[in-house]
Amino acid sequence: MKKIMLVCFIALGLTTQAQIQTPSASAHAEMEQVVGLTTVTLDYSRPNMRGREVFGNLVPYGKIWRTGANATTKFTIDKPVMIADKELAKGTYSIYTIPGADMWEVIFYTDDSNPLITEFEDSKIALRTMVEPVEMPISMETFTILIDDVMADSAVMNIIWEDTVVPVKFNVMTDQEVMKSIDQALSGPAAGDYFNAAVYYLNSGKDIEKAKTWMNKAMSMKETPRFWELRQQSLILAKAGDKKAAIEAAKKSLAGAKEAGNADYIKMNTDSLKEWGAM
Repeated sequence: MKKIMLVCFIALGLTTQAQIQTPSASAHAEMEQVVGLTTVTLDYSRPNMRGREVFGNLVPYGKIWRTGANATTKFTIDKPVMIADKELAKGTYSIYTIPGADMWEVIFYTDDSNPLITEFEDSKIALRTMVEPVEMPISMETFTILIDDVMADSAVMNIIWEDTVVPVKFNVMTDQEVMKSIDQALSGPAAGDYFNAAVYYLNSGKDIEKAKTWMNKAMSMKETPRFWELRQQSLILAKAGDKKAAIEAAKKSLAGAKEAGNADYIKMNTDSLKEWGAM
């Protein structure tokens, strides 16, 4: 009896220790991208072609696809975004697609619990849009989703597999958020608030005279402006048509950059001074 018990314990020990780990057939992937002031997160699985014809075969045309493998692709945004002139509220969504030879339908679904569905519940459709696929000159073995063309106010979510790219452009509310923060900050501003507001106006193509006023105010509040601050001031002054003041600011920035040994700012200031006829 004791021998039988010993054998059982040994067998049980071998069973509990024998935990073989193998890779998933479709690798899991996560990515996070900040677009403007909005954080976008993707969580999805990445199947491979493995010699198979994908669209129109493995993934049929005209049928709901969970856009990946293992589970639905999750799309999370911490602020609202605009897709095809429709607002998608902040939250987490499952991305479903209905592939077609000429057009794809992309659906953002509020149920993110991995439902493998054959038809949608209308109440759970947050947004749907039609997207024209683009043919690639090369073939992508592994299913991939990338967020590309990242600008201050927009980006493109590219769904890529085989020789097909489905570009889903979305816009973020950066300008509204920045303008609101500028209004709030300038009710009792420090030099940095004036500076940041002025640079935003410069880079966004907004009222350059207001940017000039704010930048001059910021510089007047600083005992010794730094060379990178003077660089931005020179650009605003130049755009506002005050070339003489722009040259003066650029020369101060150049001197500060030389003292700091910053080659990038030395070159940028030198190039601008040449452009403005000061060298």
